Amino acid sequence: MKFINKIISTKIWLPLAIVLLITLNWLGSKYHTRIDLTDEKRFTLSHSTESILKNLDSTVDITVLLTGDIKSEFKKLSTTTKELLENFKDQGGNKIQYKFELPGEGLNDSLKANVFDSLVSLGLRPTNQQVQVKEGEGKNQRQIFPGAVIRYGGRTIAIDLLQGQVQKNVFNSDDVLDKQTLNSAEALLEYKFANAIQKLTQKEVPVVAYAYGNGEPPYNFLPVNDVFETLGKNFIVDTVNVRSQPFLKPEYSTIVIVKPTEKFSDDDKFKLDQYVMNGGCLLFFMDVLYAERDSLQNGELITYSRDLNINDLLFKYGVRINTDLIADKHCDKIPVEVGSVGGQSQKQLLPWPYAPLLQPGSDNAIVKNEADVLGQFANSIDTVEATGITKTILLSSSTNAYTLPTPARIELNSLKTIEDITRFNRKNIPVAVLLEGKFKSMYANRASQAQLDTLKNYNLTFAKESNAPGKVIVVADADIVLNQVSETVGPLPMGTNKFTKIQYANKDFFLNCTEYLANKNNILDARAKDYTLRLLDVQNTQAQRSLWQMVNIAAPILLVCLFGFGYQWWRKRKYTK
Repeated sequence: MKFINKIISTKIWLPLAIVLLITLNWLGSKYHTRIDLTDEKRFTLSHSTESILKNLDSTVDITVLLTGDIKSEFKKLSTTTKELLENFKDQGGNKIQYKFELPGEGLNDSLKANVFDSLVSLGLRPTNQQVQVKEGEGKNQRQIFPGAVIRYGGRTIAIDLLQGQVQKNVFNSDDVLDKQTLNSAEALLEYKFANAIQKLTQKEVPVVAYAYGNGEPPYNFLPVNDVFETLGKNFIVDTVNVRSQPFLKPEYSTIVIVKPTEKFSDDDKFKLDQYVMNGGCLLFFMDVLYAERDSLQNGELITYSRDLNINDLLFKYGVRINTDLIADKHCDKIPVEVGSVGGQSQKQLLPWPYAPLLQPGSDNAIVKNEADVLGQFANSIDTVEATGITKTILLSSSTNAYTLPTPARIELNSLKTIEDITRFNRKNIPVAVLLEGKFKSMYANRASQAQLDTLKNYNLTFAKESNAPGKVIVVADADIVLNQVSETVGPLPMGTNKFTKIQYANKDFFLNCTEYLANKNNILDARAKDYTLRLLDVQNTQAQRSLWQMVNIAAPILLVCLFGFGYQWWRKRKYTK
């Protein structure tokens, strides 16, 4: 204390204080630290994200397009994004550069339209909002892009900050973010940015094969347009004819099988089986029933089994697809003719229980924080005993559903009647299952000599079980990945209802499944974060409104008065003595 007093009494204390402040500021700019006191570790990056950021070879430039005069919910998303990117910069240093920019600002209408078109071509979706131009001048419509553009080494990736959440028509000015949607979008921010940076910086791109030969839609078929577009933006894509190829190359990280309509032969299943035994991953999107909505044009359809001859292989791996249909009260809408006026048919959008809005069936990183996935004539899945295999439910129905055994007659007229609420008495019916572990071959004791000779001709050996833990995903609804086609626009994004213009999270589910299988160093653990939504109790807030208003207004004034009276009393008592 004497030493400090001695310094203060001399003239040197001011230069020392200035030097100390400069040193502290320099250290603060050079070394950052923070303590995350949140239960869910909201502000702590995952280990995989930190690894990516610390091993960057060059600068990553990030331009966030969410800024300017925007609604409060978008401002909150923008603020959260800035906090995350500051955290990224702490880990990546000067190799992470970011800025916030309003697209097309200061440009004329023609140039602004070109900028908007380029953003749409990158995969960003605009949304309209009403903003106050100036006080007293009313409101104006403005297009905003809740997204970001990331550049690295001459390559560019755009990310939609709302992707994975249900998206309504971009021309609907009333489209706002509810609290849960905003919370989920914030929870996915780290994964989206880290995943984009990983794709830009990775040295080797996984090869994903699209299988055909068993009646699958060909690559130039419009309803699978978005399947190839999504795969092409994220992987090297190849096609493979399972029927004609003597074996399936282990170089394929994943083989995607979409809506086969013809029987799998024993040789087909043998090739798939040995591909899995040698470390390959399979992604099945299956429709085991013949049930197409186009057939409803006559008002009804009969559903029946396709008999694909694949259930024995899936059963060996741990699942069985049932020949039934899921009807769900939580569903999409379709246009139905409800009458005619002046000779013109009148249509109305009615709930269609055979188009269930499927929900995450677990906290697995593939589906965590994901919005609804649109199904169409989905089948239920049962898990069965398979030694060494872990089964995880990825998608399931809502809590108000039931299964309809087949063959069955489906009628559009049933939509006009009130369904018996007691009929929807089943909950969380599985539709998609992830299988992980060391698989046992279905052909361990039944491979034919011809099959063994084929392997031998290509210097391959028969494997009775997988040489390393493998992964298989089975989805009992192929329509999840088929896109609808608009008569005016053409192929729509996967999971978009062309009548309501609502886009569901089908595309994200498909991409997450493929990345989980194909990427050995995936960063899906960043998706597993929990952002707990802590809301005020509305009833208590209303009941205790007056009390807390008094506490917030009167209490501070009362405390100041008490302090003033107390201080005056203490001074009077002290100096009176």
